[in-house]
Amino acid sequence: MRSFPVTDEVRSYAVDHGSWRPDEVMRRLRSETAALGEVAGMQIGEDQGQLLTMLTRLVGARRAVEVGTFTGYSSLCIARGLVDGGSLLCCDVSEEWTAIGQRAWAEAGLAGRIELRIAPALETLRSLPEAAEVDLAFIDADKPGYAAYWAELVPRIRPGGLLLADNVLWSGRIVDPSVDDANTAALRAFNDVVAADDRVETVVLTAFDGLTMARKR
Repeated sequence: MRSFPVTDEVRSYAVDHGSWRPDEVMRRLRSETAALGEVAGMQIGEDQGQLLTMLTRLVGARRAVEVGTFTGYSSLCIARGLVDGGSLLCCDVSEEWTAIGQRAWAEAGLAGRIELRIAPALETLRSLPEAAEVDLAFIDADKPGYAAYWAELVPRIRPGGLLLADNVLWSGRIVDPSVDDANTAALRAFNDVVAADDRVETVVLTAFDGLTMARKR
């Protein structure tokens, strides 16, 4: 057995033994997000949040980009891992959900590191300088848009920088031939694009809901 069911108890144990445990601001943010109902499932877990902070630190990220912010938990995790003077650009279209995140960013003392742009993400990405100066990017947004976001981000990532994409195994539906909805089809196409992209070195983690990690060559 190389895997086992990850229960809430196992996940909590793992989080409790990590260096970047959720603080009171993060716990309140998770509670406020949970109160939104079913859409709260779009928020990443605490364990994945810890990984985002670790990866941000590992690459020494000064400039980071997030596509899909929701209520801002992943943004907090990335922002707390940035080097001093670093910045995170968040791309989203919902003023309602990101307002929750903005309050949390301010409470955490991280608002100065985070810039939020409310606009279609492709517009925001295409407005960025074309130079390869982004250290880390995290894609966690509408699935049909993943391939287009990837196309805009890869040229802007510096050599040795990191691209991350969430939900790429889609609760296992990605390998179920009987599932052919638009989101699943888009993710399959995206995964094929990434696997064939020789500009990056890629691994797909069979953790969370599937996380692609790609290092720019």
